[in-house]
Amino acid sequence: MSGFTEVADRVWVARYPWADVNVSLVGGRDGLLVVDTYASTRAAQEVLDDVRRLGAGRVTAVVNTHAHWDHVLGNHAFREHYGDLPIHAHENAAAATEPAFRELQDSVRDAADDPHREELLATEVAPADRTFSSAVGLDLGDRLVELVHPGRGHTDGDLVVSVPDASVLLAGDLVEESGPPAYGSDCWPMDWPLSLDIVLGLLPAGGTVVPGHGVPVDRSFVEEQRNAIGLVAEAIRDLATRRVPLDEALGAVDWPFPADGLAEAVRRGYAQLPRSQTRLPLV
Repeated sequence: MSGFTEVADRVWVARYPWADVNVSLVGGRDGLLVVDTYASTRAAQEVLDDVRRLGAGRVTAVVNTHAHWDHVLGNHAFREHYGDLPIHAHENAAAATEPAFRELQDSVRDAADDPHREELLATEVAPADRTFSSAVGLDLGDRLVELVHPGRGHTDGDLVVSVPDASVLLAGDLVEESGPPAYGSDCWPMDWPLSLDIVLGLLPAGGTVVPGHGVPVDRSFVEEQRNAIGLVAEAIRDLATRRVPLDEALGAVDWPFPADGLAEAVRRGYAQLPRSQTRLPLV
């Protein structure tokens, strides 16, 4: 049993073992906002049980910080339990949720040794139905919560949840504490540092940041991670400018994160850069 811990006034976080993912609650007079919903319909039942045990109110809305499976596949369970809840996300994340889920199901269908195979195949997807492009405010009755898309980074549909009166920012996977930032096949490595500059601009002095994975962190942690992500972007730019072939890039420099997790960062970064910096030979 994970359970929710209060990290600021009426802001709770629970950390779940599958994918080491965080689920957060923001309380207001009108009810609870749940931020991310865990990794399957079955897994979300544990979250629902923890919400009930917390006894802080009824969930009135859901927010997805981005479209990845471990953050959105509990949406349907929350809808089943609470009725037709509004689900908020950036417009790009909402559009990507169902295609990404179908791709995930295809990948696990023949994976007989995956312990979560059956529950993923049995999960129903519920993409967000309340979307925005830049920023939107949600009124919880006695506090305003802001959803902000700071730009592309971990995906093209990342959002952060700002709770100004509690000095808390729920950052999704734009910030990670329990491991290095995840550069997947839908990352935007050249944009990520600038997006984190926007995130830092939203964070008050002494504020708390809840990452998508790991324990809550402070401003200095985010600044250090932003600088390291910036070094990744600059290294990619340098490699491309020097015409280092893509298949040699990972071994050509010292990276601030383990190189085996940066293959997609380099590939995607090369693709992002102007043709003048990435003309052949890159492969």
